[in-house]
Amino acid sequence: MARGGPKLHQERRQELGLSFQGGGEHYERVRPGYPADSADWLIPAGAKDAADLGAGTGKFTALLVGRGLHTIAVDPSADMLEQLRRTVPGITAVVGAAEHTGLPAGAFDLVTVAQAWHWCDPLLASTEIARILRPHGGLGLIWNQLDTSVPWVHRLSRIMHAGDVHKPDFRPPVGPEFTGLESHLTRWEDPVRTADIIELTKSRSYYLAAGEATRARVLDNLEWYLHEHLGHDRGEILPVPYLTQSWRAVRA
Repeated sequence: MARGGPKLHQERRQELGLSFQGGGEHYERVRPGYPADSADWLIPAGAKDAADLGAGTGKFTALLVGRGLHTIAVDPSADMLEQLRRTVPGITAVVGAAEHTGLPAGAFDLVTVAQAWHWCDPLLASTEIARILRPHGGLGLIWNQLDTSVPWVHRLSRIMHAGDVHKPDFRPPVGPEFTGLESHLTRWEDPVRTADIIELTKSRSYYLAAGEATRARVLDNLEWYLHEHLGHDRGEILPVPYLTQSWRAVRA
């Protein structure tokens, strides 16, 4: 097996995933939310109960709750869930993973995973999600990503090491328990200041897992690119283009 094979990839994925164990308040403050139509498109007609896995600080959870779904949030980080309980008062939030949720079987009409499927083992997670879904229940996978079709954003993503920018032919892997995988794309803009972009970079896995020298280099490059090369003032509002990719499938 060549170096960088499946085992190494999984170990690196787990290592980077652990970088999110703390910093819930910072994550909530600097990460963008999700467009409303991503939730509207994913929610099956008549759905009442949902589980949001890898829920983080509740940015997608809040959309489900706001649409009247009784929602349980699951995340491996107790710190993230502590912030989620402040963001979404009254939410049921439990420590767990997509591969082992600890949730009851056949209890949900919809299971969502926003900005976290790439941290999961897709086959194990698919089996677990199928277990907790009701017959013909829905799986929703959501990603925010910088719109790198915009030239200045493409360069920004490289400086930030935004590794979750998908290729045009991207299709998330799901297990045989699911069928009818289809996608929906939303284009939108997040109005932020340059300081917010820098703080967003600090919330990403590459930065969190890096050493001090690498972190300093990333921040220096950002400062140069945003303020010298692009010439933005620190106080001006900068609309950052995003794409939200939403995927849905049905329990077979």
